[in-house]
Amino acid sequence: MLRAGQFLQNRYEILELIGSGGMSDVYKARCHKLDRLVAIKVLKEELSSDVSFVSKFKMEAQAAAGLSHPNIVSVYDVVDEGQLHYIVMELIEGITLKSYIARKGKLDVKEAVGIAIQVAQGIAAAHEQNIIHRDIKPQNMIISRDGKVKVADFGIARVVSAQTQGSAAVGSVHYISPEQARGGYSDARSDIYSLGITLYEMVTGRLPFEGDNTVAVALAHVEEPITRPSLYEPDIPVSLENIILKCTEKKPERRYSSVTEVIADLRRVLLHPDENFVTMAPEIDYSADTRAISQDELKVINLAHKTYQPMQQELEPDYPEEEEYQSKPDRGSNVSSGVERILTSVGILVAVVIVAVLIVLFSRIGGLFRSGSGLGIGDTQSSIQMETVSEETQPQLADTEILAPDATNLPVDMAEAKLKESTLVMRVVRYEESDTVENNYVISQSPAEGTVVQKYSTVDVVVSTGNGLIDLQTLALTSMDKAAAASVLTQNGLKAEFVDEYNDTVAQDKIVRYEPAQARADETVTLYVSLGPAPVMRTVPDLYNITEEEARQRLIDAKLNPGEIGRSYDAVIPQGYVISQDIEANASVEEGSRISFVVSDGPDPGEIRHIAAISETYDLQGAFGPGMEGASLLLEIRLRQDAEDGSQYRTLMEPTEITSGSLLPIEFPAIEAIIPGAEYGEVEVVNAETGQVLASYPVQFFATE
Repeated sequence: MLRAGQFLQNRYEILELIGSGGMSDVYKARCHKLDRLVAIKVLKEELSSDVSFVSKFKMEAQAAAGLSHPNIVSVYDVVDEGQLHYIVMELIEGITLKSYIARKGKLDVKEAVGIAIQVAQGIAAAHEQNIIHRDIKPQNMIISRDGKVKVADFGIARVVSAQTQGSAAVGSVHYISPEQARGGYSDARSDIYSLGITLYEMVTGRLPFEGDNTVAVALAHVEEPITRPSLYEPDIPVSLENIILKCTEKKPERRYSSVTEVIADLRRVLLHPDENFVTMAPEIDYSADTRAISQDELKVINLAHKTYQPMQQELEPDYPEEEEYQSKPDRGSNVSSGVERILTSVGILVAVVIVAVLIVLFSRIGGLFRSGSGLGIGDTQSSIQMETVSEETQPQLADTEILAPDATNLPVDMAEAKLKESTLVMRVVRYEESDTVENNYVISQSPAEGTVVQKYSTVDVVVSTGNGLIDLQTLALTSMDKAAAASVLTQNGLKAEFVDEYNDTVAQDKIVRYEPAQARADETVTLYVSLGPAPVMRTVPDLYNITEEEARQRLIDAKLNPGEIGRSYDAVIPQGYVISQDIEANASVEEGSRISFVVSDGPDPGEIRHIAAISETYDLQGAFGPGMEGASLLLEIRLRQDAEDGSQYRTLMEPTEITSGSLLPIEFPAIEAIIPGAEYGEVEVVNAETGQVLASYPVQFFATE
């Protein structure tokens, strides 16, 4: 075990352990010579003295070191330092495809095809160098943070040569090709098979073959027909499904001959997903006798399980942070006992078949005696009738034949499992509405129940979509935002219409409710979208002809905010007073709204002004009368101008207390007209307490700049 801070070759500084597998430990390190982060894969100390393991470890480095491609993890250096053997490779910050599938459940078609093309390009680059990966699986595919996909771990890769013939089964059992499982010849088409299984998992979120142990899974790859991906994902394009099926044919000669052909068809899927352009090999003739897998082949699979189990636990060195890797105990004994159980079961089955054959032979021989001499034992009418009924209800079947079971009125997954138990493959040919058969249940099948069919042949089924009504409750729309709900409706063939409404409990932009509760394809669903809690409304105050500061305070008191404050000349409203506001007084607005207003800068200096002057003295004796000496009055002087809509006034002297016996000077050298352009006006002395006009003096206005 290396320590953080330790240097290798005085160049690679170990930073941290980022993973551990069955054969090696992987460290994150810094190359000080090139100042970059790298991954260092170190063969475990307990294996460094084992020549075979060291050889295998070096084989990985030799296989990958000669490859340079954007979709293959680069190997920078291979080092032997005494008992320390390690590979310096590119450090990819990202996630394994296996973890990515686990996170998303399954991938949409475009994303899956895009990833598959990148993986296939990396595999093709290796095949061009005559290198077969032999362990293609999602765990060995790394998606970097920028979306680039890279193929990693060439630990069991081989250069194409005679050594690929007859070698033990290798690779992860869930993705292994049938020829690898049998220990036969493996070539580029073996990688194509594993790529097809990986693509199957991407679009369905599941593996085509599962089992209680690795031997059972390997046998399934060899013997069992693959379930069509469309059974689990009905929306998969026919072209993509056929690519997967062609990649995963049992016989290599029925698959694509090269990865470049796979890439070409995958690219066509993106352009023409609904076209059936994939050229499939002719259907297999199942009339030949079924051959049981031999004991020697089982031993090869068992040997592969024991030999390569540590490699199934091997670390994906380019994305260690996604999973914690650790060694697991050997399960070779379990596999051996599993093989014994299989062989025992086969023996029992053979014995049963032999007994059945003997019974048939003896019964027929007995029938010959009865028909020929009339002396056969049990020659009665009832026994003849029983034999006739038995032959009519149970026809004689060849070894390759079977009676089709009844798969109707079952859920699709149960129907598929039932047919699979009878060595038949189910294919959904179409979906139909039905008032009697539940949604996703089988309506009918062809061939019908009881028909004699070839084993491993296909049974076409029609699946019910129910009465055509989509129960919107199953779509969980009220848990979605507006965009997500619209997308879900579109995916289900429905249209969306939105109505906004306030809601105190549902967050803004979330769906509050919907109408109707059920709908058919192409119908419109009304989605009520929350605007959040209803706002508090406030009344706009009157800001006209008050100062700017007073206007600000009135808005604050009304729980509103001052908006933009403009400036404008005005011949009537004094400087600093509000001329107008953008929202009229007494209007109702949301609390916190901004109210803009305009403040007067006084008369425009460049405008023509109309000015009058007066110089008079008012004797207050007439206002008080005799005997009122020492009394006082509150007097005001103002300008009055008459217009069509009434008289207008301007104060020239604020109300002032005047005592009797005084003379009131009326001296105003520059009185500005209230009404622009008006020629005449009146200067009035007014009793401010009673409003009585005590004296009036006419004035004339003259234009001036």
